[in-house]
Amino acid sequence: MSLYSETLQKIKSLEIQGAENIAIAAVQAFAEKLKETRDVEQLKKYVAELGSLRETEPALRNALHYCLLNFAKDPKAAETAVNHFKSAKALIAEIGAKKIHDGMVVFTHCHASTVTQILIKAWQEGKKFTVRNTETRPKYQGRKTAEELAKAGIPVVHSVDSAGRLGMQEADLFLFGADAITAEGNVVNKIGTTMFAHSAALYQIPVYSCTNSWKFDPATIGGADEPIEERDPKEVWDSAPEGIKVINPAFELTPADKINGIITELGVFKPETLVSEIKKAYPWMTA
Repeated sequence: MSLYSETLQKIKSLEIQGAENIAIAAVQAFAEKLKETRDVEQLKKYVAELGSLRETEPALRNALHYCLLNFAKDPKAAETAVNHFKSAKALIAEIGAKKIHDGMVVFTHCHASTVTQILIKAWQEGKKFTVRNTETRPKYQGRKTAEELAKAGIPVVHSVDSAGRLGMQEADLFLFGADAITAEGNVVNKIGTTMFAHSAALYQIPVYSCTNSWKFDPATIGGADEPIEERDPKEVWDSAPEGIKVINPAFELTPADKINGIITELGVFKPETLVSEIKKAYPWMTA
């Protein structure tokens, strides 16, 4: 099986998870096709196929768009796109770690590599804090967060999602990732995020999304709504009795007014300001 076919299968089956991991894998698969053809129309078909694999993943589409725009003048366009994600993550960790102070309790939901890198960076800088995190039903991605942080020596208190409000009561800061950013500054992230953002507001806890700015969806400038991926109901209840409809939305939209700021490789910005900064830094994205 070719890398391209294998990547299609792994992204579809959720074997590859995480917005940046998905984008990097897709770019590498596209790079394989670049070795076979330089025909633009054929390459557009590959970009369309890869880009359609996950609905709520603008980083995937933006990275492929960058490669398609630049492959003719830059033979290493795919490598440049991959390096963007790697260097951006280091910058986000450095910037985000400044938000963490000794004695804090930091709340997080699901798994975001940007968030774990921020927390690990802060810990390496000598700051002492505790993390409260949720298991994140139905795929339990929160367990991955807990395992990564515990491996780094960071104290973690893990709970079921429905106990998250109790953790939020103790928190000083709420950090979460993002799968998409809209033109209005709203953030799409794992289902449950908005519930916790409301809890944070109730307890007057600062809320920050931590994300690569390539997760901005330029289609939303033209009025398009960010699609919300619906996953297989069997993930929630494998053999639900007849008469029960099970829904399984993977993500939800958290309004900009519930977010204090978005931590990106470009800096920390209010959600409604970030879009202008993205346009300046990456004009090709919105051209």
